[in-house]
Amino acid sequence: MAQYVDARVSRRKFGREIREFRARAVDYRARGWFLVDASFPKCVIVMAAAQITPPAIVTGVAFDYTNYDAIPPSVQLVNPFTFEPYLAKDLPIRLDRDMTPENAAIQLPPGMPQPKFLQPYMQWQSPDEIPFLCIAGVREYHEHPAHSGDAWELHRASGAGRLIRLLTIISRYGPEAVSQYQSQVQLLARVVGFQVEAPREAQ
Repeated sequence: MAQYVDARVSRRKFGREIREFRARAVDYRARGWFLVDASFPKCVIVMAAAQITPPAIVTGVAFDYTNYDAIPPSVQLVNPFTFEPYLAKDLPIRLDRDMTPENAAIQLPPGMPQPKFLQPYMQWQSPDEIPFLCIAGVREYHEHPAHSGDAWELHRASGAGRLIRLLTIISRYGPEAVSQYQSQVQLLARVVGFQVEAPREAQ
C-alpha cells in the first residue's frame, strides 16, 4: 500500500508504538514477546508460550502501520523465521475464545447442558487463503464487507489500533492459552501442535 498520509505523521505515531514497547521490553520478554524487527512502517513481534516446559515459539505477528492512523494497522500471523504470512491451513493457533453461553452471558433454560463453543479470532473462507484477525482496530477487519457498519472512525480515538492493545489480545488467546505439547509417536516422537485451553470471556 502506498503512503498517502504525511509520512512524518505516520512515522511519529509508529515511533511512539515502538518506544512504548521498548520501554517495557523486560516485562514483555517475560510474557514471551520479542520485538525482532522495527523498520517504519512495519514491525514483527515473535510470541512464545513462556509457561510451558520447554518454552515454545508459537507465532510471529507482523504489523504494518502504513498511513496510520488515518487507517488502522494491518495485522497478520506470520512464520516467526521467514515472516511469511500463514495460510489458514497452516495456522499454528487460531486464537480461540470461549463463547459458551455461560461465558457469553446467554441465559439457557434451567437444566439445559452448557454446549462448548469456541470462536476463533482468526477468520478465513478457504484453507488456502491468508486469514485475517477479526478485531476492531485491525485494517483487515474494517475492510471486510461484513463489518461495513463498524467503521475505523468509531474506534480510532480509543486507541484500538495501538500495538500493545493488539498484542495483549493475541497473546491471551494464543501463546498464553497453550497448556502443553501434543505429540505423535511413530519411530520417534515429534511435536505436531499445542494443547490449547481457550480463555474464558470476562464477565
